Amino acid sequence: MTGATLSRIIRVAHSPDADDAFMFWAMASGKIDTGGRRYTHELADIESLNRRALAGELEVTAVSLHAFAYLADRYALLAHGASIGDRYGPRIVAREPAPHDPRQQLAGRLVAVPGELTTAFLALRLYQPAARHVVVPFDQIEDYVAAGNADAGLLIHEGQLTFADRGLHLWADMGEWWHQETRLPLPLGGNVVRRDLGDELMHAIARDLKASIEYGLAHRAEALHHAQAFSRGLDADRTDRFVGMYVNAYTVDYGATGRRAVAELLARAHAAGIIPNPVALAFITADS
Repeated sequence: MTGATLSRIIRVAHSPDADDAFMFWAMASGKIDTGGRRYTHELADIESLNRRALAGELEVTAVSLHAFAYLADRYALLAHGASIGDRYGPRIVAREPAPHDPRQQLAGRLVAVPGELTTAFLALRLYQPAARHVVVPFDQIEDYVAAGNADAGLLIHEGQLTFADRGLHLWADMGEWWHQETRLPLPLGGNVVRRDLGDELMHAIARDLKASIEYGLAHRAEALHHAQAFSRGLDADRTDRFVGMYVNAYTVDYGATGRRAVAELLARAHAAGIIPNPVALAFITADS
């Protein structure tokens, strides 16, 4: 690939959330040198991005790792930009206090979930496959459960921190459950790049994304100020906490542990019949 080919406009899509805003801030605001590559940023909820990735619409996009099981022929995982919870993750909440055995009690219960391609939903199916579900926009699940429309809700994003404000009770944390099962962190989302861009451009994009994450971490106060606008009502302290949960060392690079966690998650999903085929993992790094 020639240098001229590397000079192009690239569409990047991600969620309008504080953690994604934090990691893409430097890239979006021109804080880092991206050479001739110019990025246009599109924002949408993760389930919408999963569906758009299935159609191959975007060169670079955030996706759920569950969705990646259906995308690996067209996209490769960027080694940078992951959302991984180390003993925390999507949370199952309900109006009633947690029973002695939440896992058993969820069998046959109706759970509001943020999308069937989300990793949160995959974790729920591994945790309790007999639970029934209804898809509800992620930012409406707390109210949906509080109104009695579902027995429980599966919360992602800021809902993991705000459910008690609506009088809801924690039944299970999928990240903690996963750790007890595997001793691994729970990989939730990642960024993917379309394979038809070619190796040289894919690695250049990986370098830009890694540089953006590292710049944000090195200029945390400024990046947090930007991210606050995407925090959907969280105060500054909660925004800081939420960003700290999902922009961490695994975000800079999955590393051996993060890669092993992705492989284990998708292998278990295949063994359980949740995804149809084994997934061949390829990570595009900034170093190649």
